[in-house]
Amino acid sequence: LAMAATRSVMRAVRVFEFGGPEVLKLQSDVLVPVPKENQVLIKVHACGVNPVETYIRSGTYARKPALPYTPGSDVAGVIESVGEHVTAFKKGDRVFTLETLSGGYAEYAVAAANRVFPLPDKLDFRQGAAIGVPYFTAYRALFQKGCAKAGESVLVHGASGGVGLAACQIARACGLKVLGTAGTEEGMNMILRNGAHQAFNHRDPNYTERIKACTGPGGVDIIIEMLSNVNLDADLQLLSRAGRVMVVGCRGRIEINPRDTMSKESSIIGVSLFLATEEERHECATAVLDGIEAGWLKPVVGLEYPLEKVAQAHEDIICSSGARGKMVLLL
Repeated sequence: LAMAATRSVMRAVRVFEFGGPEVLKLQSDVLVPVPKENQVLIKVHACGVNPVETYIRSGTYARKPALPYTPGSDVAGVIESVGEHVTAFKKGDRVFTLETLSGGYAEYAVAAANRVFPLPDKLDFRQGAAIGVPYFTAYRALFQKGCAKAGESVLVHGASGGVGLAACQIARACGLKVLGTAGTEEGMNMILRNGAHQAFNHRDPNYTERIKACTGPGGVDIIIEMLSNVNLDADLQLLSRAGRVMVVGCRGRIEINPRDTMSKESSIIGVSLFLATEEERHECATAVLDGIEAGWLKPVVGLEYPLEKVAQAHEDIICSSGARGKMVLLL
């Protein structure tokens, strides 16, 4: 009976059908989830918005959640309660996660305890919501899939967004030469402040020539690619011998000439954090927590929205003229 009495309701975004941003419905009578064994309940203070969440919502993505569902995975907040066998956390702990079980666009979210990490006091909740998917994805792209080594060069395409800035910070801290592109002056300045040695405006028609002039005849070793449907063909011309393009983002098809990969024995490698093994996730988490501790991992928060404006956030993350940090919902 006591349990029933405490089972309260919360505000949460629900999706009842796949479609445009308008299918995101904010409801105020959603039951607060209860953490089961090895789970925790987080009182959400901020939740990151990732482009992949718009693809899932539209119904065009390979993974389709069962309807209705609450989107969102990158949550930062405070532990409200813990399920059985959870010893790593207690009520009141500041935490972040990159994967919720109940959905992050809500006042409370349940997550598996082994997917939750302590949020140090030096970072606020907005920054905490900008860690998970961007930094784990950037680390995976650079090292687990891209086999980056100190001394190599990396070009981060679309470096002013959440994953891009994470890639710049990680690559710089690990001894790579970092080049980044952005679409605005502000974006270029931002990536220079966050680890890039040089920045290029990808709206400049000659920007690829400028990159070639910077890298010299050797080319660039690794390209972290957020918009492969636009850039992949040009990327292959920029690579060094045995260079690799890491496909992190794509919004459609593109035509390339496979011969371009033969002349340099280059690789095009897809990156999906969803496919990471438990060991790989642990490696990502260790690198990220070390980066926070060392002080070089500093998430940059971009546009902020209240939960009521979630549809606008989904519209803006796809259509805005240039990313400037990680987009977050504030609760």
